[in-house]
Amino acid sequence: MSSTHASTAQPSYLVDTGARQGLMAWLTSTDHKRVGLLYLYSMVSFFFVGAIIGLVMRLVQLTTFEKLITAQTYNALFTLHGVIMIFLFVIPGLPAVFGNFFLPILIGAKDVAFPRLNLASWYFYMAGAILAVLALFTGGGAPDTGWTFYAPFSLKTGTNVSLAVFAAFILGFSSMLTGINFITTIHRMRAPGMSWFRMPLMVWAIYSTAWIQLLATPIVAITLVLVILERFFGIGIFDPAKGGDPLLYQHLFWIYSHPAVYIMILPAMGAISEIIPTFAKRTIFGYKAIAFSSMSIAGVGSLVWAHHMFTSGMSNLAQLVFSLLTMIVAVPSAIKVFNWVSTLYKGSIDFQPPLFFALSFIFLFCIGGLTGVMQGALAINVHIHDTYFIVGHFHYVMFGGTGFAFFAALLYWFPKMFGKMYSKKAIYASWYPMFIGFNMLYFGMLILGMMGMPRRYYVHLPQYHTLHVVATVGSWLLVLGLLMFFGALLYAIFKGEKAEDNPWGGVTLEWTIPSPPPLENFEEIPIVTRGPYHFEPQAKS
Repeated sequence: MSSTHASTAQPSYLVDTGARQGLMAWLTSTDHKRVGLLYLYSMVSFFFVGAIIGLVMRLVQLTTFEKLITAQTYNALFTLHGVIMIFLFVIPGLPAVFGNFFLPILIGAKDVAFPRLNLASWYFYMAGAILAVLALFTGGGAPDTGWTFYAPFSLKTGTNVSLAVFAAFILGFSSMLTGINFITTIHRMRAPGMSWFRMPLMVWAIYSTAWIQLLATPIVAITLVLVILERFFGIGIFDPAKGGDPLLYQHLFWIYSHPAVYIMILPAMGAISEIIPTFAKRTIFGYKAIAFSSMSIAGVGSLVWAHHMFTSGMSNLAQLVFSLLTMIVAVPSAIKVFNWVSTLYKGSIDFQPPLFFALSFIFLFCIGGLTGVMQGALAINVHIHDTYFIVGHFHYVMFGGTGFAFFAALLYWFPKMFGKMYSKKAIYASWYPMFIGFNMLYFGMLILGMMGMPRRYYVHLPQYHTLHVVATVGSWLLVLGLLMFFGALLYAIFKGEKAEDNPWGGVTLEWTIPSPPPLENFEEIPIVTRGPYHFEPQAKS
């Protein structure tokens, strides 16, 4: 990348430069900001496909027995919904979009350590997505195993599990490449003077996540390859009829997939740790505690996988150990929540849309976290295992947590990314149906689970019907809010007013450069002389 590009008359990376123009300029660009936007556009598209599938599944539950679709189609839909939302939206989520776009800027670098590898990770992501779509229409049709691909059913079903599993394997490569890139970038490319404890907390969160991506993802990749080998060659690894062990699959799958929950939620927590001090106009409370808690979540979170398997027949000692570890992993999360709320205490709060969604995240994540701790208690876990309670809890953490934090981060950094300002009234208006619909939908599921409604059932008994209707109406409100939210942002990209370089009064490095950022971010690499959160005292009115 030549130095002349950094000094062109139009600083925006959004304007084509060089020999390639139009779409090819994007598809071959190694600029970390363009790669981040490629992830954003593709992930939001997949998100809406997944949301539409979820809406269809809720419509099915509007009646008790007269159904719109067959049971086989319903099984395929919830598998597809899970694969899209988990592997194509939530896991890449904030690291792929905001990590790619802002990590180099936050540490004062001109790009990531491996720009071409960064672009390659997006191509792996798209290749995995295309293979997942092909799995729907080839072989025996759409997989019907659920997103977990549990053996031995995934070995016996006639649907096209092999291609879907291979798609997840390819998506794992995208995740690992991103992790390698971010770890190297943080270690090697920080600006002069930016010591570890002068890094913004978003960088700490991405750093913790990157280690999980790098260390945990190969385990599930190998596991998925073993499923393919067993389906094609009949070797007995997981199939008990051939001397295999289906519980081995569960252990290997959850050794990755529970840390994957933290791949999803840690960057969300990092974004909230940027938003709260900016709108409280004060230094974050307990900077080091939040930084170390990110690393603690990454570490302890890798040791709690077997709480997914309490009903599988493990020993009493193993149940006790994993129950204790599940309780312990709640502690660093609670530290973060305490420090966020303490930062707001006596702050000069500027109540803007990003803070609105950040506070919504804290509320919904606390419900998700507390229902998760409930599952760590053995007696409760046995009662609610594989019920709608699990579905409700999971969505409170993943959608109420990662999803709302994604929306908060998008609102926070949107003016910097696009150089345009959205309508705040439109965003506030979208929040009401989104928040109310979300709680109608997923809190209803928590109650259904406590009543004993099993998950993944295509029909339900009459005693569950009222809450299913409430949940379905909630899904309509939620989708309405999402359409209003993204409609407002899409309108702002094309018709919005020009944004200031620092509309929120932020103090981290991204707010010191133009909006949108120049091609190489900084004309000169900044020299960092103090920590990331130093706000000038606010005059009292």
